[in-house]
Amino acid sequence: MKVRPLHPHAALLVEDDDKDKRYVVVSDLHIGLEAELGAKGITVQSSLMREMQDELLSLLSKEKADGLILLGDIKNTVGAISKQEWDDVPAFFKSLSSAADVYLVPGNHDGNIRHLVPDSVNVAASKGMVIGDTLFVHGHSMPSGTRSHVRRIVMGHVHPVFLKKGSVVNGERVWISIQAKKETLFSSEQGAIDIVVVPSFNRYLYSSGERGYYRKSTSPITSRIMDAKAVERCMVITLDGSIVGDESVLESVL
Repeated sequence: MKVRPLHPHAALLVEDDDKDKRYVVVSDLHIGLEAELGAKGITVQSSLMREMQDELLSLLSKEKADGLILLGDIKNTVGAISKQEWDDVPAFFKSLSSAADVYLVPGNHDGNIRHLVPDSVNVAASKGMVIGDTLFVHGHSMPSGTRSHVRRIVMGHVHPVFLKKGSVVNGERVWISIQAKKETLFSSEQGAIDIVVVPSFNRYLYSSGERGYYRKSTSPITSRIMDAKAVERCMVITLDGSIVGDESVLESVL
C-alpha cells in the first residue's frame, strides 16, 4: 500500500497494489460552514460546496482514481441539519458518486448524516475502515480491536495548522506524518505505526482573522502518543510539499 499527498491539494492518494485500486482521500469538508463564518463577520463569496466538489472531480479524473474516501465531518453542524446542509450535502454526494465509488467514515459533525446520504455511498462504521495495511478513521475516537496487520493510520479531525509568527506559512494548513510506538494505541502490539494527519479540505478552516477561521480539534489518538512520549519521528509538511517542522513543533500544530 502506497500513500502520497497530492501537492498542492489537501488530498491524499492511496494506491492498493494488491487489488489494483486507487483512492483519493480527504477530510473535514464542513459543508455549511458559510453560515457559521457569516455569524462571525467573515464573508464567503463563492459556494464552498461547489468549489470543493469541482476540485475533487478534477483530482479523481486526473489521478484515474477508483474511489473517494471521505474521512468525516462532511457537514458542519454537530447534531442538527441546517437548511444549507439539506440542500448541499445530497447534491455533493450525487455529483461525486457519478465519478467514483464513494466511502464515508463518519466524523463527530456527521450526526444524522444518513438522512443526506444516497444509497450509492458506502457508509463505514465510525470506528473506521481498513484497506490493506491501512486504517482510515476520522480521528475523534480511539480505534478498537486487535490491529496486528495495520501498519498505518490515516486520520483527519485535527485541522492541523502551522503557527509561527514571522513565517511565510504562518496560519497555513499542513500535513503531519508521524512514526510512533504501536503499543501505545494497541496494547497487545509491538513495533512502529505510521500516522498521517490529513489537513482540512475546506480552505476556510486554516487561519484566524480576516482570511479564514481556525477551529482546533483534539484527537485521543494523537493525544495518547504525545502523552506517552511515543513519537519516534515526525514531519510537518506544507500543502506545496515543503518540510517546515519535526517533532519539536508537533504539539503546536496538533
